[in-house]
Amino acid sequence: MQLTLNIPVLCAIPLAPLVGSIIAGFFGTKLGGNRIGHGASQFVTILGVTIAFVLSCNVLVQVMDGFYFNGTVYRWMQLGELNLDIGFLIDPLTATMMCVVTFVSLMVHIYTIGYMHGEEGYNRFFSYISLFTFAMLMLVMSNNLLQLFFGWEAVGVVSYLLIGFYFERQSAVFANMKAFLVNRVGDFGFILGIGILLASTGSMQYDVIFSQNSVLAAQTLPGTNWNLMTVACICLFIGAMGKSAQFPLHVWLPDSMEGPTPISALIHAATMVTSGIFMVSRMSPLFELSDATLSFILVIGSITALFMGFLGIVQNDIKRVVAYSTLSQLGYMTVALGVSAYPVAIFHLMTHAFFKALLFLASGSVILSMHHEQDMRKMGGLWKYMPITCLMMLLGNLSLVGTPFFSGFYSKDSIIEAIAASHIPGSVFAYFAVMASVFVTALYSFRLYFYVFHGKARWGHDDARAHDHHHEHAEQGDDHAHHRLAPGQKPHESPFVVTLPLILLAIPSVIIGFYTISPLLFGTYFGDSIFIDLARHPVMQELEDECHGPVAMAMHAFTSPVLLLVVLGVLTAAIGYLWAPKLPGKVAQAFAPIKKLFDNKYYLDEINQAVFAKGLIWIGSFLWHRGDQKVIDGFFVNGSAHTVGRFAGVIRHLQSGYLYHYAFAMIVGLAVLLAWVLYAYLPFVR
Repeated sequence: MQLTLNIPVLCAIPLAPLVGSIIAGFFGTKLGGNRIGHGASQFVTILGVTIAFVLSCNVLVQVMDGFYFNGTVYRWMQLGELNLDIGFLIDPLTATMMCVVTFVSLMVHIYTIGYMHGEEGYNRFFSYISLFTFAMLMLVMSNNLLQLFFGWEAVGVVSYLLIGFYFERQSAVFANMKAFLVNRVGDFGFILGIGILLASTGSMQYDVIFSQNSVLAAQTLPGTNWNLMTVACICLFIGAMGKSAQFPLHVWLPDSMEGPTPISALIHAATMVTSGIFMVSRMSPLFELSDATLSFILVIGSITALFMGFLGIVQNDIKRVVAYSTLSQLGYMTVALGVSAYPVAIFHLMTHAFFKALLFLASGSVILSMHHEQDMRKMGGLWKYMPITCLMMLLGNLSLVGTPFFSGFYSKDSIIEAIAASHIPGSVFAYFAVMASVFVTALYSFRLYFYVFHGKARWGHDDARAHDHHHEHAEQGDDHAHHRLAPGQKPHESPFVVTLPLILLAIPSVIIGFYTISPLLFGTYFGDSIFIDLARHPVMQELEDECHGPVAMAMHAFTSPVLLLVVLGVLTAAIGYLWAPKLPGKVAQAFAPIKKLFDNKYYLDEINQAVFAKGLIWIGSFLWHRGDQKVIDGFFVNGSAHTVGRFAGVIRHLQSGYLYHYAFAMIVGLAVLLAWVLYAYLPFVR
């Protein structure tokens, strides 16, 4: 298949999922009269994403051959000299993201056939995930800040719909509202950054903004002595903190597990949460101008990588363990951005997309087999009944923890090496954080694996702990709370339509890092799509000097402390959850204050409720009482009405209805008129 990079072909990539979404969302729901069934809805949406994936792969091949595209599709609006365009920028960075997004989305679509079978809202769900794919593609393909912001907000809106898919649950409604509000905090900073760039350059086109780098670097924010680029880039990164769930704006992501498992994989693997990483990489010509911003990014990413990993250790919900793993890995990517290793961040974004989607979908396979039981304490010994899912989960975990020759190893170790070579302020703390996180990642990953697939079976019977878990879910309004294996009932392997995407995702999770590390990091693959000031930030050059190929890199790992930390983490998990299962309870009791801190997630949810939720309620109440009732209704609307009423109340006494009153008024009026005429036209009267 050989197509040139022309506008019709490029338009077909995001529009194909959009058309599928519209057909399934309109004709497959009550909105359009339920004219098509489940089969037709899944067919049109999967077909749309398949078209997008095939065309994206062709675009990647064309880009690797040197064919780039940067042009306007149409002009949406013109305001004076400002042109607001919809256009595409197709380069290696965009093409890579397009392939990753469409492949993972296609796997999620296929997986959904089996996972959501029999669910109410089946067609609606397919419509949502296709719409999500369209929004993400518009984001990564944009060549200007306007379209970037459109895709940015669109993925947020669709994620709101998907997290709250089970809208009859109180917990789901709370979770999607929380995600929506927290992201608005980040988006406020994001739009401020866009506004600063627009005011400074007069354009929203990437190439125009980047061409003014030298001018922007010397400017200060009007009215202050703050560097303009530092302020603008920090504002942009605050937007990334919301979308990519960086501390302290990460609190929405674990609660997003209220959505069905397929969307957990789609949101957390290749789409919404990686949009912030992509955006910073795309805007690298600007971020390279401010070391203060890079240092800020580095510290935030380090905190997220380590402290979110700690929370994964104490989670008992299988999906939440993987969710906190996502937070930690996003921290790794952010750290890479902070040391100007943008290609390494994108490399880890790519490998992470595959193995994290694999882990989420494998978790969903377990949940499906356990009749929607998500508490790992009610599992165990599943490897006998789910051998394919068990193997896929093992491969995903091996890649996640950084096992040599696996994809995750090449990207994670590259990040660690980049931090070690960096001199950006905060790099010492970052190195400690990511090294400690290596042990933590291995611990919570294999805690999950051993808890779920090995040890004694803890399912098929009732006990007090299960009753407590059931009661907890019932209080949250979980409509799956009553679902779990009945006494004597055994789990079983998931159907082929569920396991096939796992197998297809496992392949790149194992091998893609080996084959792509050299061209992506040390070749000319990214070209001009990522800019690094090597004179000030020579990290990538130092990595290239030290790397001697994927085989040598993997062999060197056997003598590094990183692999030792991985092994210690796995052994600790085996001791605590296989060989001495009473030990974790004793450790938790000995460190009760720390365990309580972790269980309460550093009390950030409470802070979020107090600051954001209650603060917004207070602001809303103030604006309602003072602004709406007093000013708008009281002064502008009712005030004018009261004025007219009072005036009417006075003059109505002149309308008595008596003829002699009106005759007297006419005589008085005539006398006044005559007096005015005499005064105006007869000089002698004056």
